[in-house]
Amino acid sequence: MSSVVSSGNGGPHASNSLGPSSKRRVAYFYDAEIGNYHYGHGHPMKPHRVRMAHNLVLNYGLYKSMEVFRPKLATAEDMMQFHSDDYVNFLRAITPDNMYEYLRQLQRFNVGEDCPVFDGLFEFCQLYTSGSIGGALRLNTGKADVVINWAGGLHHAKKSEASGFCYVNDCVLGIIELLKRHQRVLYIDIDIHHGDGVEEAFYCTDRVMTASFHKFGEYFPGTGDVRDTGYGKGKRYSVNFPLKDGMDDESFTMIFQPVIRRIMERYDPGAVVLQCGADSLSGDRLGCFNLSLRGHADCVAFVKSFHKPTLVLGGGGYTMRNVARCWTYETAVLVDREVDDVLPFNDYFEYYGPDYRLHITPSNMENMNTRGDLEDIKSTLFEYLNGVEPVPSVQISTGQPGTSTQPAAGLGGIGTTTGTDDPATSKQHDERDPEIRMTEADKDAAIQHPSSFFDKPE
Repeated sequence: MSSVVSSGNGGPHASNSLGPSSKRRVAYFYDAEIGNYHYGHGHPMKPHRVRMAHNLVLNYGLYKSMEVFRPKLATAEDMMQFHSDDYVNFLRAITPDNMYEYLRQLQRFNVGEDCPVFDGLFEFCQLYTSGSIGGALRLNTGKADVVINWAGGLHHAKKSEASGFCYVNDCVLGIIELLKRHQRVLYIDIDIHHGDGVEEAFYCTDRVMTASFHKFGEYFPGTGDVRDTGYGKGKRYSVNFPLKDGMDDESFTMIFQPVIRRIMERYDPGAVVLQCGADSLSGDRLGCFNLSLRGHADCVAFVKSFHKPTLVLGGGGYTMRNVARCWTYETAVLVDREVDDVLPFNDYFEYYGPDYRLHITPSNMENMNTRGDLEDIKSTLFEYLNGVEPVPSVQISTGQPGTSTQPAAGLGGIGTTTGTDDPATSKQHDERDPEIRMTEADKDAAIQHPSSFFDKPE
């Protein structure tokens, strides 16, 4: 069991029972308003599941082992770091009352059926996005080792298009924030659906590697073939493990751990974003895998074992009681707490009948993924990863900023300064409020690294 001790900045964090070297400062972002939004009658996506998970976290006492924050709302300008201006402005303007004035835009931006217009749509996007941007900022300032935002993980949204119940891609926005401090970021996706929006956003860069383990073949969104490996500088930096129905704990562990271990060895990311979509659990309303909570959470524990700054997000999951169970259990894993299988009494206790227990029992569905098939795909991915240029363990410096052996200051460098040699300016930058995002002065001083994912004008 963990005890609550005082952290360096005045907040509590968990004391890890595994020893002093394993202590991890965990921050948890949650806004109580998230459960008030409703996609519409009969729609499988229900934000209420986040409120249910939070209530279990409270009643298990897990909040005592974390710093808990209500995130500062993301602005339209924050969203425009990735999304197009006209798309974000459309999300701000559209309501159920005026949607018939925007028929062309509704079609253009793919808003309608899967991604309906509902009351408070833009505010909902602000809420779930804020935790991911704010969490990445907290990792960048070194105030946390792990940040949890179960409301986030909406990985299908594109630059100018809603998709798969997702409007704003908070995963991409969180990664963009992390790239301001880290040279390389790894995105891992264990949702049953392919993380297409994140892969597409970083398909042509080597600064972000995406790894997705998903159902493939006549299944939304239809992307994520093993041969989709990136383009240009991003070649081999998109890793896709396509799967069939019935994936169980043993099979998932057999593929997940070796692939992630190899990625860590070859790519050595500065930070990790882990999307924990719970629709890969057994019995999900839209899913067809057969994972238990332990099998799903083993992925979280394995990623945590690398001790990288990690942003942990939610995602899919359409059997609400199991989503709440899953994310509560994974919160316990992240703070190194053992929790009782018998659920504590909570505001939604009746949802968990008839057994009222935390863990679920997988079904007897057949696993269509043969060991031979999984080994073949794993071998193929290892061949791709062998082509990834190994990251040196020590940064080589020639003393010339901007050269290939020393990253330029600013967004591209690791542990670089603001781009000025003036000690007074550097001191002022170091002492500014870490909760405030990049100022105009910072942006002006930042020098774009040659390997940035933005194309240079010809």
